[in-house]
Amino acid sequence: MADYFKRVEAKTATRFWINNVTKGQAHLAIEAGARNCTQNPTYPWKMLNNEEEGEEAKALLDRILREEPDNETALMKFQLEMIAGIAGIFEPVYRESNGRDGWVTIQSSPLHETKEFIVEWGKRYREKAPNLMVKIPATESGIAGIEELLHSGCAVLATEVMSIAQLIDVCEVYEKAYRTMERPPAAALAHIAGIFDEELAAQAKEGKIHADPDSLWQAGIAVAKKGRRIMDQRKYHMGLVSGGARGLHHFTEMVGADAAVTINWEGTADKLLMRDGIVIDRFYGETSPDVLEELLEQVPDFRRAYERKGLKPEEYESFAPVVRFRNSFESAWKKTLEDMEQRRTEL
Repeated sequence: MADYFKRVEAKTATRFWINNVTKGQAHLAIEAGARNCTQNPTYPWKMLNNEEEGEEAKALLDRILREEPDNETALMKFQLEMIAGIAGIFEPVYRESNGRDGWVTIQSSPLHETKEFIVEWGKRYREKAPNLMVKIPATESGIAGIEELLHSGCAVLATEVMSIAQLIDVCEVYEKAYRTMERPPAAALAHIAGIFDEELAAQAKEGKIHADPDSLWQAGIAVAKKGRRIMDQRKYHMGLVSGGARGLHHFTEMVGADAAVTINWEGTADKLLMRDGIVIDRFYGETSPDVLEELLEQVPDFRRAYERKGLKPEEYESFAPVVRFRNSFESAWKKTLEDMEQRRTEL
């Protein structure tokens, strides 16, 4: 197997994480150099429709459906069992690194994102496996849940971070835990550059904004660069992850950053391994002033994401890139619930 990701880690501060993997892909990813793994609420749908491992997933789901009468709770339990299996594959990495790596994230139902629901299930996840990290949206209610779970000792990944305002608010919550706890848990935030860019591209296609495509594709990385600078300047202790890749550049343009980049195996990681390219430190190159000027003037959602006070906490949940990301989770979750109801009638 090519060693591109291992060379990236050896030559830069950038680490390779893998996203939404099957068991087979998890083993391949670790062999290729993956240090940690992110999973999201589309995972149950993916696994039930997977050619290699789908039958195993369906057998597990049927067993849970026989034991649990409520479909939503059954789906949560099914997801937990499936992701716990991936956590088991990453556990040797967790042990060998003394807990620095080997984490696997899990996110609760996208249909119930209240603080109370997040905290309840976050604590359940913590009890399932030592290397499960609770993935929580950086919305107003989600950030409140992050704070409570951190102080209870749960490792946390804040997700759906699309703006500098969210990034700072999440980091400040972790700093409070870091200063007051004897052993603060592991924590990171996931800036979703790829989905951010996808939303801006959709707005351009619909004629809602008018900007050069060569500028638009740099938007998400430009926000990530500013976020990393702020984290360095303020000496925040939270880790940075870049996610939602929609092109190879969402990995290669992050190379050099003190950050992890989480990508899918099929279509991204496998292509980068096939190319086995030269490791080039690109991240700390400045975004062109002309590009920034155009984005700030022509793209309102970029301006809202890029400016420190571009969004208020109560606006995080309704910010268009966040809505796009959450909608993809809700759609897959609802489709899985519909299929479960059908399976239940056939049992």
